[in-house]
Amino acid sequence: MNRAPGALGTDAVRREARDKVTGHARYAVEHTPSGCAYAWPVPAAIARGRVRAIDTAKVLDLPGVLAVLTHENAERLGKPDDPTLALLQDDRVPHRGWYVALVVADTLENARAAATALHVDYESEDHDVRLTTDHPGVYTPEEANGGFPAVRERGDFDSAFAAADVRVDGEYTLTALHNHPMEPHGATAHWHDGRLIVWDSSQGTGAVRNALAQLFDLDRKQVTAISEHVGGGFGSKGTPRPAVVLAVMATRHIGRPVKVSLPRWQMPAVVGHRAPTLHRVRLGAGADGRITAVAHEVVTHTSRVKEFVEQAAVPARIMYVSPSSRTVHRVAPLDVPSPSWMRAPGEASGMCALESAMDELAVATGLDPVELRLRNEPDTEPDSGLPFSTRNLAECLRRGAGLFDWQRRDPRPGVSRDGDLLLGTGVAASTYPVLISPSTASAHARSDGSYRIRVNATDIGTGARTVLAQIAAQALDAPLESVDIEIGSSDLPEAPLAGGSSGTASWGWAVHKASTLLARRLADHRGALSASGLTATADTKEETGEEPKYARHSFGAVFSEVQVDTVTGEVRVRRMLGVFAAGRILNPRTARSQFIGGMIMGIGMALTEGSTMDERFGDFAERDLASYHVPVCADVTSIEAHWIEEDDRHLNPMGSKGVGEIGIVGTAAAVGNAVHHATGLRLRELPLTPDKVLERLEDRAALGGQGR
Repeated sequence: MNRAPGALGTDAVRREARDKVTGHARYAVEHTPSGCAYAWPVPAAIARGRVRAIDTAKVLDLPGVLAVLTHENAERLGKPDDPTLALLQDDRVPHRGWYVALVVADTLENARAAATALHVDYESEDHDVRLTTDHPGVYTPEEANGGFPAVRERGDFDSAFAAADVRVDGEYTLTALHNHPMEPHGATAHWHDGRLIVWDSSQGTGAVRNALAQLFDLDRKQVTAISEHVGGGFGSKGTPRPAVVLAVMATRHIGRPVKVSLPRWQMPAVVGHRAPTLHRVRLGAGADGRITAVAHEVVTHTSRVKEFVEQAAVPARIMYVSPSSRTVHRVAPLDVPSPSWMRAPGEASGMCALESAMDELAVATGLDPVELRLRNEPDTEPDSGLPFSTRNLAECLRRGAGLFDWQRRDPRPGVSRDGDLLLGTGVAASTYPVLISPSTASAHARSDGSYRIRVNATDIGTGARTVLAQIAAQALDAPLESVDIEIGSSDLPEAPLAGGSSGTASWGWAVHKASTLLARRLADHRGALSASGLTATADTKEETGEEPKYARHSFGAVFSEVQVDTVTGEVRVRRMLGVFAAGRILNPRTARSQFIGGMIMGIGMALTEGSTMDERFGDFAERDLASYHVPVCADVTSIEAHWIEEDDRHLNPMGSKGVGEIGIVGTAAAVGNAVHHATGLRLRELPLTPDKVLERLEDRAALGGQGR
């Protein structure tokens, strides 16, 4: 059946594309109200301690300086839900990079120069930033991120593991990672007609409005937060960050608009990061490869400002048959910046370790890695016992194997060469939960036959405007070009943030409901519309509040071919292919972009992205894109995304699951498993940089080729 251009399931062109490539799309710090001043934050230069004194007098005499805010003169804030927003409230320094002052001036250059000149006298204390599994401060929290119990046990793992015919016991280390969106964090704030208006680089303006009202003792109706265009976030913009709080603090202090744009090198300390994780994964199986025991234990760090525990052991609870299971999260509070969300939090880290261990189990049992996973498909979700709404992991594995020509693979490691290059292939599975939150939307029919949809969604580069217009057009049985979309403002109907791959499912459900209601009213309406038109508003609180009767997840399989240079130790991905089962794909163009973007980010996680904690100074050594290496075009020569069309009746009216995060899940493991196949060496610490690879190759050569 031919579908109309722009209908759900077709490649509708992104609505904001032309505005972005022509420069008409305006981001948070590109709004410059009349009289706008500029502020530059001053980060702490010690790893722990307190501010003894700040010499503001000399800086106030510098050209263009309007104010210097410190803990001594900054506005007293209400108690925030997020303690990382309690800025300039006291003299403490909980970690290096914590903001201790804000310089406001007439130009950006003057603000930066004055901030650099500001002298701060500190009283330093001993600090501890080193994460180890036996750290004396390690404890078991009640919950990990997402509200998951920190510990889950089923059956008798110790006995089942001891009795297993085949056992794998691996320790895997993942470094801290940083979000680094193309648009750094920034905000512009000013008062207008008795209202606080802020443009913020955020994944959700509702949360920004609420936080600012709480911090500055305002009625929520006095605050408008706007995030019309956002240049990526990857989780770091999921909650309000210091830039918007400092901008508001400054505008209230000097009485004129202020903008704050964080330099990239400051971001790792103040906008969250993917915490480093130390994993121990144990798998017990019969000789036939059927798993009898699973244990995944994770140790991670959090700051002393607030607790955040990466839920990295959770995927092991749902992925494979596991009659006996133990999954444990432990955390050490250190003098480090507060970790937070980064694309696929928990799943990206946890599945990297689990899928690496699965590859080790495949080697130990002599089974093909695809076949091993197929043999351990559960009938119901192991953790909850609920039936899956759909689970097409097996089909993803089979289809991916066919498309990738997996059957031609020689299972022996280290035998395929191209001159100095060792070649290998690897596979890993992916999963991500289906998350849906209550949302509100309105649909309005104009007298000229066009429509306006209003919902406080946020488009962080995912194509939300386009897909929401497609959903509305289908529900209204109207041409796509007749539908206008208003998003990105807290003045619009209430909606959740863009995160957890839940945006389209949540906002789209409300848009579908409001549009369907409007279509019914229009059908009942006789005669021409009045000049004011007709509006329908709907929310999904009732529908999304129901207890799920099914375990709802997306699944996927990622295949990778790598080359390993035996002279330099450099690893390059020759080709990568992913097949995903993520419900109904509403727009193939935007979905493919998300899948591929996730896989590219996974390549970075595997090979280039690493963050070193400098134990002496207590901060991250790689703080910009010159030292923190994200993949570039030359690193990605061939990458494909495919999907299984699922008909899942237990999700939402569109039948959609999220596609923003599953692409990164499992990808790093697929690359690491391919490196093992190429070299015969199992490297368990990411990223697989040339120095690590070359050292292992040289060690093996020194041992006469026997080292593994």
